[in-house]
Amino acid sequence: MASTAPGGPRPLLQFLRLLGRLKRVPRTGWVYRNVENPESVSDHMYRMALMAMVTRDAQLNRDRCIRLALVHDMAECIVGDIAPADNVPKEEKHRREEEAMRQMTQLLPEDLSKELYELWEEYETQSSAEAKFVKQLDQCEMILQASEYEDLECRPGRLQDFFDSTAGKFSHPEIVQLVSEIEGERNANIATAAGEPHS
Repeated sequence: MASTAPGGPRPLLQFLRLLGRLKRVPRTGWVYRNVENPESVSDHMYRMALMAMVTRDAQLNRDRCIRLALVHDMAECIVGDIAPADNVPKEEKHRREEEAMRQMTQLLPEDLSKELYELWEEYETQSSAEAKFVKQLDQCEMILQASEYEDLECRPGRLQDFFDSTAGKFSHPEIVQLVSEIEGERNANIATAAGEPHS
């Protein structure tokens, strides 16, 4: 565990304060699209964790999926939410996040430090069925949020680029079904706004 100055906060408190920043880091994609009161990174990860918790896929380790969802964007409390529009090369984004994860996890006891870092690495490398599932949850949660913002703004179709960016990326049956339902509702809203008949 990292040492701390006399009278300074204990490493666990330092870790929790860093983690708390995620409540105040807005999701960059929504900021760039001028969404009012955009969700935070921790908002996004919380619903992802619940999505993992309610999966019915017995082939997956559900507990591991929840842990992956809770850890996958943790580094953003230090590096921020780097979006594709920021034009940061993938390798550089990974380097910054890896450094942030090492900085954060060194504040924890060795066993916890190793567990959190390895979960993050597993997600980054997509080295397990659980990591692949959680990656699809990440994208599914994003389009669910996009559809909700369109509903809140009464502007169906405004965030189409988020849907375009995930086209063809879903393969898990549960997620495919959920995405189909999200898109079905959204298409009906778009048709209604355009005054078109729909079934």
